Amino acid sequence: MVARPGKGHELWYLLTSDVIRTADEAWEVALAYARRWQIETTWLYSKSELAMESPRLWSWERRIKLLLMVTLVYGFLLSLLDVELEEVRAAVLRAGCHRTGKRSREVAAPLYRLRSALSRLWQDAIPSPRAHRLNSG
Repeated sequence: MVARPGKGHELWYLLTSDVIRTADEAWEVALAYARRWQIETTWLYSKSELAMESPRLWSWERRIKLLLMVTLVYGFLLSLLDVELEEVRAAVLRAGCHRTGKRSREVAAPLYRLRSALSRLWQDAIPSPRAHRLNSG
């Protein structure tokens, strides 16, 4: 099957085992491929931004635990996009990842910035391990 995802875009050559009888069925396959790509880019985000590039976990049980923790973190970041939390989100971004550019202020889902801001704020809030050392003198 051959599809063009939009004017000016290169053709997609897709192989499918589905029998395609109509243009609507062909578009279902093309749109499913496009959704698959969105999932791939989301996974890429998760791997790079949530420190999962090479998690060296050999047992499935540990891999599942890691994926569950990452899912919780990602869900928390997404929850901060709720309209009711706009003021909180803006305060976090101002304090931890301030940007003055128009694009940065108007982006619909600033997940990279939220993650970065929360990370910086957390690091600033945790005292240095050296601050807890006892003086033997």
